[in-house]
Amino acid sequence: MSECFSLAFGIGTQNSAGNWLEVFYPQPLLNPDNALIKVVSEQLGYSEGNQAINFAASQCAALAEALSSAGFAEAGALVAQMASSTRPLVATVLATDEAPASTPEAYLKLHLLSHRLVKPHGVVLAGIFPLLPNVAWTTQGAIDINELPQRQMAARMQGESLVVHSIDKFPSMTDYVVPAGIRIADTARVRLGAYVGEGTTVMHEGFINFNAGTAGTSMVEGRISAGVFVGKGSDLGGGCSTMGTLSGGGNIVISVGEGCLIGANAGIGIPLGDRCTVEAGLYITAGIKVTLLDDADNLVEIVKARDLANQSDLLFRRNSQTGAIECKTNKSAIQLNDMLHAHN
Repeated sequence: MSECFSLAFGIGTQNSAGNWLEVFYPQPLLNPDNALIKVVSEQLGYSEGNQAINFAASQCAALAEALSSAGFAEAGALVAQMASSTRPLVATVLATDEAPASTPEAYLKLHLLSHRLVKPHGVVLAGIFPLLPNVAWTTQGAIDINELPQRQMAARMQGESLVVHSIDKFPSMTDYVVPAGIRIADTARVRLGAYVGEGTTVMHEGFINFNAGTAGTSMVEGRISAGVFVGKGSDLGGGCSTMGTLSGGGNIVISVGEGCLIGANAGIGIPLGDRCTVEAGLYITAGIKVTLLDDADNLVEIVKARDLANQSDLLFRRNSQTGAIECKTNKSAIQLNDMLHAHN
């Protein structure tokens, strides 16, 4: 048996038609032992390829015992807990990392990212949107939008409060996993599928999309769009933006290196190297003309911003008299306040 890419046992929500709305995987595994896959094959009928296998709570005892006997005590303990579940159960096996073909598969890949088992762009997410139903995320869990009026009426008649937090394809990351060593002021602004590195602080206006995030200690007061990965020690100022491929329509993978500062209300449409600074209020798009200056502020040449992509130690600023966008070598890289991150 060849090496398997991922395996997880999950508890999910289905609508009245039996369609999956979401799945919670407490302990997703990357490259699980072949002996574990063998147990799933024997107990749940897994054969090959990528499969999401529904199983009943009544099967949990036998599956848990088989897992524990094969030396997988942690997985066995998890499945044993699921024996009392009144919600649908699923075992999702990804033999290979390819485009997901079902909602349970899509949710497993989002979990792998938020559990820090894979980094942004480290897993295939092509075609994920049609597999993520638009769901009402409420105080009573995920509800099919078409079934929401009936559920609201039922709640009212029982004197209960059913609060709708959002209508979206993606839930809040912290409803599924809270990675160690982070602070998030408003958890609704970090989607499941975000990779939030240890030491990261996300302030109230900060936002991290799926398949995006931070490698480590960072201050996020701006927007990290889908596909954008931010290096350690970088600071995204209030209201700043990073252009993702979903919103920008381009195919450049935007990233931010280590020790960078994107000022308040600034933004980037090119990847930055390490120790770069973008002045507050300045948005650098790929095609914008940039004046390169030497140490004496003399003109060197005029280039497009894309020509400076991934280069380190750059300072981008706007000339307050001419309005020209200028770039100089940045000799004073920022340092984050260690006290802000030491106790995450």
